[in-house]
Amino acid sequence: MSGYFTLRYIFVHVFLYIFSQKSVFCDKPCIARQFDQDSVVCVCNATYCDTFGSAIPHPGPANPYAYWYATLTSRDGLRLSGRSGSFGSNQLNRYVFTVGNETAQQILGFGGAFSDATTINMNNLSAKARVKLIESYFSANGIEYNIGRIPMASNDFSTRLYSYADSVGDLELKHFNLTVEDISYKIPAIKEAVRLSRRKISLIGSPWSSPFWMKSNNNMTGSGTIKGAPGGEYNKAWAKYFVKFLEAYKNNGISIWGLTAQNEPNDGDIKDFPLPCLGWTPELQRDFIGEDLGPALEAAGFGHVKLMILDDQRAFLPYWADIVLNGTKASKYVSGIAVHWYEDLIVPTWTLDATYQQFGENFFILNTEAGIKDKLNGNKTVLLGNWDQGEHYFTDIIQDMKHGVSGWVDGNMALDMRGGPNLADNSAESPIIVNAEKDEFYKQPMYYAMAHFSKFVSPGSKVLAHEFNGEDDSGFDGVFFVQDETSITANFVNTNEQGQDISIIDPTMIGNINFHMPAKSFVTFSWFRE
Repeated sequence: MSGYFTLRYIFVHVFLYIFSQKSVFCDKPCIARQFDQDSVVCVCNATYCDTFGSAIPHPGPANPYAYWYATLTSRDGLRLSGRSGSFGSNQLNRYVFTVGNETAQQILGFGGAFSDATTINMNNLSAKARVKLIESYFSANGIEYNIGRIPMASNDFSTRLYSYADSVGDLELKHFNLTVEDISYKIPAIKEAVRLSRRKISLIGSPWSSPFWMKSNNNMTGSGTIKGAPGGEYNKAWAKYFVKFLEAYKNNGISIWGLTAQNEPNDGDIKDFPLPCLGWTPELQRDFIGEDLGPALEAAGFGHVKLMILDDQRAFLPYWADIVLNGTKASKYVSGIAVHWYEDLIVPTWTLDATYQQFGENFFILNTEAGIKDKLNGNKTVLLGNWDQGEHYFTDIIQDMKHGVSGWVDGNMALDMRGGPNLADNSAESPIIVNAEKDEFYKQPMYYAMAHFSKFVSPGSKVLAHEFNGEDDSGFDGVFFVQDETSITANFVNTNEQGQDISIIDPTMIGNINFHMPAKSFVTFSWFRE
């Protein structure tokens, strides 16, 4: 037997040495470029872009030793760099995460929005560079987004105000039509993403405003509601608008998975709000869905489309969900609750916990919009290579996952060098920034933060409980996922300016994982339980 263990020892350590010498998942490495920020971007063009392997190289439980695999991204320049090791040590480091057995919500997935700005910027690249950008998000060699949000007509990241039914008084929507933004930009990009993806892409339609003539202030911007009351002719027309949108995209070969009843309904209560908006109270939304939208979708054969309420900040929970869903006619038409991230730094997570505890069994919670808009500092330029922005994304996703949220969708996929285009100088950051003049694009730290979730946390996984043995202000945070009861994925962030050693205990395995997390880094661990 001693000979067997000697051979096994040699096999294991040779195997681990080979994998430790290269990036396990990176097929083509990042071409790094430093601008004036604390980290780098990865540069892509028509002929080159960094790519990643299509699968995690698990040896499987039939092998004689239990391995773990890690994918590491750091401020110092690592981008999805592979590591591996074995469950061979019983030594514990200062910070210890212990995997539990209790599971919570099922993961729907991760993605971004096919906004006008995103798809216009895609088209501003050469054909080959454009394909590489879409591959970067959706292909097996990219980060495999599986959710795409589609603004229903104009939103803040458009170049003009428009709707699909601008003929005044056309309550039957006889003149409803998609626009150049859909036909030339959004639909071609969506079809290309679907063609390149090995995953099913769940597409979500979201309206920012009704046609101006349906709105009480006769303006797509500024405070106002749908004219009349739920059950009335304008509410019926607005419900028909949703149906027409679904039919129009279906006629163009695109099936919509979900709808939100309104983007940020509270914006429509703000006087002189400069962007497209439409105001709703939870009571109005409840009655509109129950009387108009829900029945219209069912009658048109779209009852299967996942309808979501709120689509606004978590501060409105659980109150909004309680009004719309608790024993109401509307609840039978609703599948989920959509939230945005903009106030997450100040709004406590108990709002999500209370909502999940009350409604999580029957309604999913999905983060449908995020974006960094506070970075401009008066100079109207993006911050290429800023690490804090990626860290902000990563930590917010972890927080959401730990408190009942089933997925996370970014607000844009590609913006220009000024963070636009945008209707009201409301520029933002994006995981990918397009430099059309040079026919290249830059993958920000935000892109790789998203990758650690979208690439490695499979749709259908469930959040898995864990315990953390360490100080609350340790600078570490993490979340675990399980798929098919045996495949474990865990994502961690180190926000410290120093590297730290962590340990992970899985009680089903012999030994534990010991790992050194570099300063300012993200890591994804993957292993099979035996």
